Amino acid sequence: MALPLVHLPQGWQPAAGSLAGRVILVTGAYGGLGAAVARAASRAGATVVITGRRKRQLEQLYDAMVGEGLPEPIIHPLDMEAATPRDYEALADGLERDFDRLDGIVHAAASFNGLTPLAMHKPDDWLRALHVNVSAPFALTQACMSLLGRAPDSSVVFVLDDPQLMQRAHWGSYSVSKAALERFVEVLHQETEKTPLRAHALLPAPMRTTLRRAAYFGEDTMIHPLPDATAVAAIYLLGEQGKAARGAALDLRVDA
Repeated sequence: MALPLVHLPQGWQPAAGSLAGRVILVTGAYGGLGAAVARAASRAGATVVITGRRKRQLEQLYDAMVGEGLPEPIIHPLDMEAATPRDYEALADGLERDFDRLDGIVHAAASFNGLTPLAMHKPDDWLRALHVNVSAPFALTQACMSLLGRAPDSSVVFVLDDPQLMQRAHWGSYSVSKAALERFVEVLHQETEKTPLRAHALLPAPMRTTLRRAAYFGEDTMIHPLPDATAVAAIYLLGEQGKAARGAALDLRVDA
């Protein structure tokens, strides 16, 4: 990896209210990791804005979080595949109008269409993965940078995948997009390291998610934990203690 690797302090857990007063935006919020991050950020006291392309699933997450006694999240449907720069600007304008601040983004949205040899990779699937996994996070982050830069301490978290696996055959556009995303984090860090805005990468251990099931067909995904531990690590990066990990990849892999 180009990014330095850091690790979560042993036994670290977010303190109650550690994100109080902060506004956190989560993309792909109804996915396994996105939903876990939304819940964890809400428990830590943040106002959580949840985005995704399916409004009904965002509403289901809203209902579930309220049913669990968590503060009401803010729903903002956003299709990362079809959104235009104006859509991202409208989201940033809405956050400024409603909250006059944004303290963090967790880019949990991902496009993965299965393991495919390059010779059989559909060009549309290739372009979709590069767009959702790299171009859309860039466009959304850029639209929000002014708002993030006004916060006394802000962070943007990008989710990577195991680089040792990504170098193998058949990982195609997903692999290439994650490599590009890592380089984007490095460039963003270089350009913001003297500012209140921090750039972070998050490198999860295997999780029990839909993406994992699609990538490892036949594997018993139940042997892996739910994304909750990864969500806790995202909270670490979103808070002030995350300053120790700026410009690095927070590595959660057990055997790393």
